[in-house]
Amino acid sequence: MSDDQKGTSGDPKGIREGVEGSKGDPRVVLLLNAVLSGMFAWTAFWGLQLLDIAEVTATNVASLALIVFALTYVTVLR
Repeated sequence: MSDDQKGTSGDPKGIREGVEGSKGDPRVVLLLNAVLSGMFAWTAFWGLQLLDIAEVTATNVASLALIVFALTYVTVLR
């Protein structure tokens, strides 16, 4: 390995140091949580519709997505 690859030239040593030093943007986490909660809710109601238990409606999906979003948010902050 050359000196540049080992990090002796004053550059950061690697991705680990960069990730450990980064606080990140909480808006990205909230957006990912919202998108994944919505996808989970839609998938859950799609499966329930296949079983003739519930119907996929905007109200059902939005309600479950909000519940999953809130539970995930509270769990992560804990």
